[in-house]
Amino acid sequence: MTAHILLVEDETKLAQFVEMELTHEGYQVTVANDGIGGLTAARESQPDLILLDWMLPGFSGVEVCRRLRATGDKVPVILLTAKDEISDRVEGLDAGADDYMVKPFSIEELLARVRAHLRRTQEEDPDVLEFSNLTLNQRTREIFRGERSIELTAKEFDLLVYLMMHPRQVLTRDRILEQVWGYDFMGDSNIIEVYIRYLRLKLEENQEKRLIQTVRGVGYVMRE
Repeated sequence: MTAHILLVEDETKLAQFVEMELTHEGYQVTVANDGIGGLTAARESQPDLILLDWMLPGFSGVEVCRRLRATGDKVPVILLTAKDEISDRVEGLDAGADDYMVKPFSIEELLARVRAHLRRTQEEDPDVLEFSNLTLNQRTREIFRGERSIELTAKEFDLLVYLMMHPRQVLTRDRILEQVWGYDFMGDSNIIEVYIRYLRLKLEENQEKRLIQTVRGVGYVMRE
């Protein structure tokens, strides 16, 4: 799944250069050139990482960071600034930034730090479930098979979440019915088979390897 990076930078040439390098590395990039636009983009587009200039029109980068953290947003933030005093670094980190790079910086080092923070986030984020080449984000409700985006209905999504939360575990039909549809479900007894078929059609649309396996007489299991 392609990581989405929000770049908030008011220096046009620098913003264009960093955007070009990030795009070349395969990232999806959104650019904002002031603090208010950056804060709005962060809230609306839910990026995986923010590169945030300190000195911005409107809100400063530090103020943007404070406002994001005040709402519980844990997106990794790397501050970009010409301020290089220890007190400045402390202020930026205390505002909630995860990292700090002083201008002028090496683009190679910036890209390395981006990779490190994204890797750490993917390892720690409980909202992101991964199995084989299938990725599901419970917060954004995005599903990817490799680079292919998959659209699911609400119940298909709930069923896939439950299966992915128990990889390689054989789940009985009764257990799936109770956990996904509820204990008091009184509908069609074949509802699980129907939704498993729906999921398989969407997950295997391009003849990909089957990940949801049938355990005859018992239930289903996520298995390569």
